[in-house]
Amino acid sequence: MFKPQYPRPDTYTPATVRPAPAPIEHPASASAPARTPGAVGSLVQQSPGTALALAAGGVLGVLALASVAVSLLLAVAVTAVALSVSSVVLLFLVRALRQEFKGH
Repeated sequence: MFKPQYPRPDTYTPATVRPAPAPIEHPASASAPARTPGAVGSLVQQSPGTALALAAGGVLGVLALASVAVSLLLAVAVTAVALSVSSVVLLFLVRALRQEFKGH
């Protein structure tokens, strides 16, 4: 009754699928040297306009992150001011209630 009963282990064994090797293509002309594409060069042609676009994208990314950071700091500052104002108001209310009870 109090003896634990463990479930039977799974008997499923996943099938291993190995991809077929890719065929090797030989270049048409053996005299031309094989060109290795660069990381960016294979996607986009390198030109001064491309470099300018990448630089502009980087600057825009930094500006976006800076604006998010400034807005977060501004939210913290507004919250701090609101808490300090509410604490001063609460302090005045407590002092007014104490003076009212001292008079009676």
